[in-house]
Amino acid sequence: MNKQQAADRISKLRDLINDYRYHYHVLDESTMSEAAADSLKHELSQLETEYPDLITADSPSQRVAGALTESFTSVQHSSRMLSLNDVFDQAEVSAWRDRITKLLPPDTKIEYFADIKMDGLACALIYEDGLLVRGITRGDGYAGEDVTANIRTIDSIPLHLRSTSQYKQFLTGRTEVRGEIVMYKQDFDNLNAERLKQGKSLFANPRNTAAGTIRQLDPQLVASRKLYFRAYDLLRDQPRDVPTNAFAYQALRDLGFLSNPDAKVLHSVEDIMQYVNTWEVKRQDLPFNTDGLVVKVNDREQYANLGVAGKAPRAAIAYKYAAEQATTKVKDIFVSIGRTGAATPVAMLEAVLIAGSTVQMATLHNESEVLRKDIRVGDTVIVHKAGDIIPEVVEPLVTLRDGSEKPFKMPTNCPECNTKLVKYKLEDVVWRCPNESCPSRAWKRIEHFASKSALDIEGLGEKNVIALIDSGLVSDQADIYTLTADKVINLDRFAEVSANKLVKSIQSKTKPTLARFIYGLGIRHIGTQTAIDLSKAFRTIEDISTATINMLSDVDGVGDIVAESVVEWFAEPRNQKLLAKFKDLGVWPQPVKSVGGKLAGMKFVVTGSLESMDRESAAEKIRALGGDFQSSLGKDTTYLVVGQNDGASKLTKAAAYGTKQLTETEFLELLA
Repeated sequence: MNKQQAADRISKLRDLINDYRYHYHVLDESTMSEAAADSLKHELSQLETEYPDLITADSPSQRVAGALTESFTSVQHSSRMLSLNDVFDQAEVSAWRDRITKLLPPDTKIEYFADIKMDGLACALIYEDGLLVRGITRGDGYAGEDVTANIRTIDSIPLHLRSTSQYKQFLTGRTEVRGEIVMYKQDFDNLNAERLKQGKSLFANPRNTAAGTIRQLDPQLVASRKLYFRAYDLLRDQPRDVPTNAFAYQALRDLGFLSNPDAKVLHSVEDIMQYVNTWEVKRQDLPFNTDGLVVKVNDREQYANLGVAGKAPRAAIAYKYAAEQATTKVKDIFVSIGRTGAATPVAMLEAVLIAGSTVQMATLHNESEVLRKDIRVGDTVIVHKAGDIIPEVVEPLVTLRDGSEKPFKMPTNCPECNTKLVKYKLEDVVWRCPNESCPSRAWKRIEHFASKSALDIEGLGEKNVIALIDSGLVSDQADIYTLTADKVINLDRFAEVSANKLVKSIQSKTKPTLARFIYGLGIRHIGTQTAIDLSKAFRTIEDISTATINMLSDVDGVGDIVAESVVEWFAEPRNQKLLAKFKDLGVWPQPVKSVGGKLAGMKFVVTGSLESMDRESAAEKIRALGGDFQSSLGKDTTYLVVGQNDGASKLTKAAAYGTKQLTETEFLELLA
């Protein structure tokens, strides 16, 4: 193939891939399988590699994550990105209608345009002659951050506006598209499920996660998370190019953007309220979170003439739905001590149903938060689920107090061991129990060490661990290896069979993998994935224990805070004694073998249950042979191992991605 033939082929490939993107992300229909589309992208990439001077900025191959950026540049908006005034009922909608009617010429006919308000990050995209040149966050409305490198990784953002005869004027000059970057609820749930498996903290809600992702300095991280851009506004230097908001939405869809197909032209307050009432129920079925609707004057000239009052346009309002909340009473507030010593106030509530589940406790985060909200024992409080996940006390209903309520007072001493609580840093808002021997810290450390993601020791749940500590048989993680069936059988919770089973389970875990052992030690900020990263980088616990902060922070996925935490843990004499005790008892993690192996470069997902081993064992065997174990199936997955009671969704994805499926027998042959 000569250069001219390559240029012709590249042009056709780009058009076909862009057409696929438009149909898939905007029209929600597929013109080909994802595997076929990936094959076309691969061919395009190969041709562009061979003829690099044929690469253009709007080529589908350029939708890639670049290198880390040092900071974001502040960029002025062409026109201010305004906030909207909120309304909450029909009377307020009518009052808004009356205000704008008075400001327009007599007998002016007003049409309204309503859309669902998306809970995401507002962003402006700038196109020059149809080519994407910049992406800017809302910022303070006047100026935002240049996040071009990050937004280019979002598939629903066209790198070049679609060519369309009806809207060809938008392919010339400057076109600005404003919209919301959102994370869909299902993708958010999948992300949190993955973080839970890795022992990482959960994200609070899709909106904050989307906003935080776009503000990451690493475009590769942005590319790894599924985000969508949903357009809601179209701006031109010549206002007559966009006569109405309804016109803008149709043009946006034809130009290649995802915009809400349920947006609607309305003619009266009654129409608006009917739209409000319809979506109050149907909004639960939307893929993204919403807390209301946006209602605008449809005619853009009227909209402009109505002007701005303060920080909001007069011609638009946000109708807000009440959040899913409930009221209940605070029965008590107690302080829970975690394995790292954090003393967290927790509200005990009268049971209440919120978002489909019964809530009886809610974290109050820290002493400062309790005092700021003035939450008292006996208060009637409003409770909601933050991000539909975490029960949170919003506020007390002060007017319902009868004088019997008791203010919360943070104890000066640990409720478990009576040690004086401390704050390690001046800016820290968290009180901590510094006593490493605190019973609450001790049993939670042992329970964590034995947990499924750590050493996976069956029979060491909360109640059994507490029973062992109360009996004086164990005081730390290493002590469990001194247990014998004769010692355990005398405890109330054990009989001969259960005692033998527990001891056998413990003794089978004397040579754990390095990653499991590091995670099991309970070092602050170390989740399962970070433990894997450290084990791959250093390969022995001796090397990890002597690594400097700089050496640790050089590892991908390990920052300064994590590095400092690791160094501090291994420098603590108590922890050094714990490791020495492990070694004396013959309990020591296996060194990681040199990188490589027959499965190097291969990525595996397991669905269903395997007869020959559990999922964690399968993951360890894959990693030991140089492969990667994934918890969710992606386009880069090499094999899907199919066990019994497999997941239909993973099989469907595998078929769509063209991922090869293995039976358990075939998988075992690959491991052999």
